[in-house]
Amino acid sequence: MNQALKKKVLISLTGSLVLLFAGLALFFYISRVGIDPPQLKDIHVDSQAAFKLNALEQISKKNGITEWQLKAASATLKKEKNKAILELVNIIFYTKDGRKVYLDSDQGILDTQTHDITFLKNVVVRLENDVLKTDKLHYTKKTHIIRSQTKVRVEDHASVITADSMTVDLNENKITLKGHVKGNLSETSQIP
Repeated sequence: MNQALKKKVLISLTGSLVLLFAGLALFFYISRVGIDPPQLKDIHVDSQAAFKLNALEQISKKNGITEWQLKAASATLKKEKNKAILELVNIIFYTKDGRKVYLDSDQGILDTQTHDITFLKNVVVRLENDVLKTDKLHYTKKTHIIRSQTKVRVEDHASVITADSMTVDLNENKITLKGHVKGNLSETSQIP
């Protein structure tokens, strides 16, 4: 190939590349300018929250013995209140004799200093075949006791008992029902 032809081909290729890059740059610039930035709507900032976790898992031990294991779908730690607001709570309490008590609730409030917990909305407690249902329950870590001052319903496969309040001593495996205690007990019932 002669020198003049090589020069024409090189100039032609260089010009084509410059035009291609200029066209791409123009395309990206126009497409960026034409797109409106996304608008954020209905944003709520909780000024009382120190931070929020999408999931929480915590284990509480006393003298090296596990007392409970907690899981929540989310936890919001409140500023200056020593509280964590929990959503979709699952907790396993352990008794002295190694039995497990399962508790589920829609919400919970964990005191981050004392590790006492209040469970709210659709509270369900399961121990082997027994199921307890209530709207509000409180756990005191120091005494390892669960209390409800609202109406409770305890049932197993054959019996149902209702009461105005209830206390469960997890150390002693003892349940105390008080106030308008009513029920239907079967001979095969195993409600403690």
